[in-house]
Amino acid sequence: MSNILIIKHGSLGDIAQASGAIQDIFENHPNDKIYLLTTKPYFELFKKNPNIHEVILDKRLSRFNIFYLFSLMKELKKHNFFKVFDLQNSSRSTFYKKILFPNANSEKWSSSLTTLPESKTKEEFDKLSVLERFDHQLRTSNLKTNNTLKPNFNWASENIDELINKYDLKKFILLFPFCSPHLTLKKWPYYEKITDLILENFGNEYKVITAPGPNEIKDSKNFKAIPVLDNDKALSISQLTTLIQKSSFVIANDTGPAHIAAHTNTKGLALFGKHTTAYKVSIERENFKAIQVEDLNNLSAEKVFERLLKKLN
Repeated sequence: MSNILIIKHGSLGDIAQASGAIQDIFENHPNDKIYLLTTKPYFELFKKNPNIHEVILDKRLSRFNIFYLFSLMKELKKHNFFKVFDLQNSSRSTFYKKILFPNANSEKWSSSLTTLPESKTKEEFDKLSVLERFDHQLRTSNLKTNNTLKPNFNWASENIDELINKYDLKKFILLFPFCSPHLTLKKWPYYEKITDLILENFGNEYKVITAPGPNEIKDSKNFKAIPVLDNDKALSISQLTTLIQKSSFVIANDTGPAHIAAHTNTKGLALFGKHTTAYKVSIERENFKAIQVEDLNNLSAEKVFERLLKKLN
C-alpha cells in the first residue's frame, strides 16, 4: 500500500468541480491510502467524502511563518507520499512542491504545470475548461477518468428534515442573489423582480427562498425571498447541498451554490456576465444551464423567468 496526496484548498465551487477527479484518483488506486490537504472551511466536509481516507488541515498561514511551514512540511513528509495530485494548481501549492519535491516531474507530482502539453503554452492550456484541465492532468498519469468530466457532489449532503419541516418547504425555488463584495460583476440585479414574477404566476404553489452565507444574513432580510437559517446561523455546506438537492429550481449568480446545483443534477440557471464564461468554469450539466450576457444589467427578469418556465414544465 502506498500513500497518495491530493491538494485542494478551495473554494466551494472548486470543491464541487474537483469531486469527479478525486473519485477517479481513488478508483485508480484501490490498494492505496488517499490523503487530502485542505483548509479549515472544508476540513470537516471532506471527512464525509467516501473517496478520502484521511484529511490534513492546512491553515494557510503566511509563507514567512517559518515555524508553521516547517510543521506542515514535517507532517506531509512523514507520510512518504508515493504521488501528489495538485488539484489546486495555485502559487501556494507550487511553493509546496519546491520544498517537498523540487525536481519532481509528473510521475511524482501531477499539476497543470508538470503535465502541460508540449504543444501548448500555460496561457493556451488555461483557456480550456476546468474539468478538461483536470481530465488531462489525470490522464497524463495514466488514470482512467470515468468521473472527472461529470463530478458528483451528492456525497456532501446530510439530513435536513428538521429545517424542511420548520420552514414548511414542500415545493420551493431557491435564489442565490449574493456574491463576494469585490466581484460585483457577477451580481444580477433583478432578484426582487424574479421573485415577484414567480409569486404572481404560481401563487402558493412554490415558496421562494434563499440561503444566505454568514456575511449575507443581514442583506437577505431586504429580499422578499425567505432566508433559511439554522438557529439564526448560515447553513453548513452539507445542509446547503441538501437544500439545493430538494429544490424545484435554482437561480444563482456564478458562485459556489451554483456549482453545487450543477453537480448534484439540480434543475436551475446560473447567470453570467462578462467576468468569465460558463464553458470555462464547466458549470452546464443536463439539468443545470447558464445564461451568458455581456452585461447582467441588461438581462431582464422576464427572460430569466421564461427559461425557468420551460425547465419547470
